[in-house]
Amino acid sequence: MILLTNAPTAITAACRAARAAVRTPASRAGGSTLHLTHGAARAGVWALALLCCAPAGRLAADTISNADCLMCHGDPANPITAAGKTAPLALFATNAFQNSVHAKLNCTDCHDAVKDMVHPAGLPPAQCASCHTNESAQYAGSVHGASKARGPSAAAGCADCHGAHDIIAVTNLTSPVFKLNLAVTCAKCHSNPGLTAEYRMKYPQVASQYAESIHGRALMKMGLIVAPSCNDCHGTHNIGRSVDRSSPINHANVAATCGKCHLGIEQTYNASVHGKLLAAGGQNGPVCVDCHSVHEIAAPEAGNFKAASDEKCGSCHQDRLAHYRDTYHGKAMLLGKPNIAPEVAACYDCHGYHDILPASDPASHLAKANIVATCQKCHPGATANFAKYITHADPLDATHYPQLHYTFVAMTWLLIGVFVFFGAHTLLWLFRSGYLWAHDSKTFREAKVKTQQGEDWFTRFPPYERFLHFLVVTSFLLLVLTGMPLKFYYTNWAKVIFGMLGGTEAARTLHHFGALITFLYFGLHLAKLLVKAWQGRVRFQGGDWRSKWKSLKWALFGPDSMIPTWQDAKDFIAHQKWFFGRGPKPQFDRWTYWEKFDYFAVFWGVFIIGMSGLVMWFPQFFCHFMPGWMINMALIVHSDEALLAAGFIFTVHFFNTHFRLEKFPMDTVIFSGRISKTEMLHERRRWFARLQAAGKLNDFRSKDEWERWKAIARSFGYLFFGAGLVLLVLIIYAMASRLAH
Repeated sequence: MILLTNAPTAITAACRAARAAVRTPASRAGGSTLHLTHGAARAGVWALALLCCAPAGRLAADTISNADCLMCHGDPANPITAAGKTAPLALFATNAFQNSVHAKLNCTDCHDAVKDMVHPAGLPPAQCASCHTNESAQYAGSVHGASKARGPSAAAGCADCHGAHDIIAVTNLTSPVFKLNLAVTCAKCHSNPGLTAEYRMKYPQVASQYAESIHGRALMKMGLIVAPSCNDCHGTHNIGRSVDRSSPINHANVAATCGKCHLGIEQTYNASVHGKLLAAGGQNGPVCVDCHSVHEIAAPEAGNFKAASDEKCGSCHQDRLAHYRDTYHGKAMLLGKPNIAPEVAACYDCHGYHDILPASDPASHLAKANIVATCQKCHPGATANFAKYITHADPLDATHYPQLHYTFVAMTWLLIGVFVFFGAHTLLWLFRSGYLWAHDSKTFREAKVKTQQGEDWFTRFPPYERFLHFLVVTSFLLLVLTGMPLKFYYTNWAKVIFGMLGGTEAARTLHHFGALITFLYFGLHLAKLLVKAWQGRVRFQGGDWRSKWKSLKWALFGPDSMIPTWQDAKDFIAHQKWFFGRGPKPQFDRWTYWEKFDYFAVFWGVFIIGMSGLVMWFPQFFCHFMPGWMINMALIVHSDEALLAAGFIFTVHFFNTHFRLEKFPMDTVIFSGRISKTEMLHERRRWFARLQAAGKLNDFRSKDEWERWKAIARSFGYLFFGAGLVLLVLIIYAMASRLAH
């Protein structure tokens, strides 16, 4: 009786004695039996007898000391054999445990499933709930605990975050859940490719995203302990899903969660139109993460924050974003470096940051009393007129923007009319030339060769006019190269061109330089016309009024004038008859009707494009005497007229001077300034006959040295020609892609 009463103590002692003789362990169903050597068997025979005779459960868990557990779990040389496989017992980190917060506890305080020293494998893990009741209850309701409750799961348990036997205080710098280390601890699962794929985690790159965010850099790189870590936003033991209404990351709770650190901003946000919308609907209205992102939160002055903010606003206000991108600000934002160019305004520059209010609210940045001050943040000289600029205007909306709508319609019909008329004219000419080539190729080819040969050459363009044409070509290509990417900002080639030019700032400077060259050649040409008129004043001196009128009429409407006359109309009709084979090919004087159209197209273009461009270049100045919506109108006119000019030059004009079979690949007269007698007789017989009758042929006989520099001139010509063709293809592609969408 005494033996049985003292059995646990005796058995424990016997086990300790037997333990000294252990050589190999074995495992059977229902428990483990120690296989002893012959000498050790005799030494432990009484202990084994007692073990067999003792009632079940007599070796109570509360009598098992840590030293008892370490007899097996403290020796790395002690293996266990099960199912034919040998493996070491789970070893216990003695030193780590002695330094842990649980050093004063017994093993069985946590491993309460262990009832006997000799126990089966696969017992439940250590239980934390017996001591940490509140934390365990929170964990059970968390996303991790719920996953565990459903069955086998890789969801994190207590030991995955806090450690096992080496648990140390949260305030210890080396603790895996200390604030500086927590992100790395969470990343063990949330950046594990296998786990993120298996559980379809929404943010598989969360660790790297957080590390590069303003929060992650502040905490992990700068050591600012006040910066938030994972648990500050997601909670500690009660981590929930975003769809759980009690979760701190639920849409309705995000502002309050961020407000724990950003209290002032939360108060401002709550008073804004977004905050009021959230308060009214719970799940409605954008919150912090919708604008700042979830884990990739960036500093406002860093990286691509401005452009990204526009995208965020546009995700809800798509129509506003689309029309914002029709403005210079929107285009430059996509094509340039918005955080380096301070004059590029993003949505929040006008509407505010967290204090966004409707324009009807007196406190809004866009309220009537505040809008001028808002504009003056970027445009110091802005006035009330300037503030009437429409930042989200829709030219297709005739109800709200009638003046812009009808301007857009007029420019669209102008574009269509010009291209339809001259497109048909060009195609008819091309077909007629092709017909002649096909039916009499030998004669046509001989005629083409003869126009470029001959001993007699006559000056058609003096050096001054050739110089002006050089300015026209260079400035025009520069303007198209720097302007068309803005019009077609949504294409990849626009971004490539602006990147090659050095960004929006460099492109804008080059565009302005091209405009100055345009004004220069236009002014030089007008000056020449005035000088020519002054030199011809003698025609109007003396004589009666009939003589003066005749002289003035000759100067304005004579064959050497670029002003269209009735003769040009007759030439046009005769040319159309030739296209259809209804008449002979007409002969022309010094200027043809299509050359006069080109000439006045430049006058029209310089005036319309130049004036509208000046309005956009100096908007504050012009808004001293005109409303700001005129800037919107100027943009429509400038953009569409530029497209008309580029399209006309690169198609119709290029056909007239490059693609006509008798001119291909280039009519060099504008570079050489001279024309052969053969070509004059072939195309401009009336001019030759007029000069011959007036005895002025020798006055036009060429004396320049074209042969010495024609290779250079042709090289420039082909360069300009090739650049124009490339730009034409890009423009057509951009327009087609826009129509496709």
